[in-house]
Amino acid sequence: MIYYDSLSTAINDLAAKGYTTDFNLAFDQIKCASTGICLLPSQFTIVAHHRFEGDTDPSNSSILYVIESLDQTLKGTLINAYGAYSDALSDEMIRKLSIREL
Repeated sequence: MIYYDSLSTAINDLAAKGYTTDFNLAFDQIKCASTGICLLPSQFTIVAHHRFEGDTDPSNSSILYVIESLDQTLKGTLINAYGAYSDALSDEMIRKLSIREL
């Protein structure tokens, strides 16, 4: 697995590798704001994840998910805060985004 020093470095590198869709959480799905395309948890897979923690500010803690749609038409990233600053999510989305180390 690749380790990145910063969130911006990770996003730039992943975009160069074709992960260009910017996904956002929408409770029980992820959504691309520029196209309006939504994916349910059953329609995408998380191929990697990267955690970033701010040195002094907990609000800078985030996780970057690298996502591909199951039909291989969309590749992108999703950034979410974790801990006290995380978004409200459906149970199914929480299970999907749960980090399981292999």
